[in-house]
Amino acid sequence: MQRSKLLPALISFAEVAKQQSFTAAAQQLGLSKSAVSQQIKRLETQLGQQLLSRHTRGMNLTAQGQRLLARCEFLQQQVDHIINEVEQQKERPSGRFAVTLPHSCELDIVIPAVQQLCVEFPEIEPHVDVSDQPKDLIQDKYDVAIYAGDLADSQYRALNIGKSQELLCAGAAYLQTASKLSSPEQLLEQAMVAAPWQDKSIELHHELHGAMSLEPQFICRCNSLSSSLSFIENGLGIGLIPEFALAQALRAGRLIKILEGYRGKTWPFYFLHRFHGEKPVHVERFYQLVRYYFEQANKR
Repeated sequence: MQRSKLLPALISFAEVAKQQSFTAAAQQLGLSKSAVSQQIKRLETQLGQQLLSRHTRGMNLTAQGQRLLARCEFLQQQVDHIINEVEQQKERPSGRFAVTLPHSCELDIVIPAVQQLCVEFPEIEPHVDVSDQPKDLIQDKYDVAIYAGDLADSQYRALNIGKSQELLCAGAAYLQTASKLSSPEQLLEQAMVAAPWQDKSIELHHELHGAMSLEPQFICRCNSLSSSLSFIENGLGIGLIPEFALAQALRAGRLIKILEGYRGKTWPFYFLHRFHGEKPVHVERFYQLVRYYFEQANKR
């Protein structure tokens, strides 16, 4: 079988996994339930692996199904983008495309999103400004701003990207010399590395113990998140960092989560743009890419 013939089955699989229901997926896809079921069966037969585990309460993804879903979600977005681009019949975007964003979103979210955008729209010229200081889109001549935190009233359009919680972490070298931490109050006796947005105090939340505010001893301050992470990884102190920015270091063992159950602030992230009415196709695509990489970073 030609592999291209499996594309409808891959998209159907992604929708079934998303909806957790053959009936709901069929309605979303505009197909019959039996047609969707046959496509999933054909896909499993071709791959020689079970993707969905069906039971009386519904279904679950197998391990192979989980891996395939991450690829299929991106494929589905690509198909939607291609159709939207053709339907809109717009000129190919070109020229300056200016984006401002906080340091926390730079490496794992915006950089890969910009790279993919340049592949799809090779005539645009990205201008990327990484800064934790909010910028005015019109005055500073930006097309898009990625914003972390609660939004003030604005004339600009705001689209939701997602949310991420701060986690306490430290490098293995620091934990070897520090006393065992069993309560958040002990942080007052520890060295801490400040993230760019942290000043004198930090917020901690626990499902059972509620919220508290602490004023730890910040022994190091940085104006970029990457610098803060490097100092934490190298054993200088403890940090309170957004979850998505920690994923790679946690997986590699360079950082270790501490005080499980305690979380810092929950940060909402927004995509701001200055276009009224229908957005240009490359701006809409950039929003899709930023959301995709944000979700992937939070899954790691």
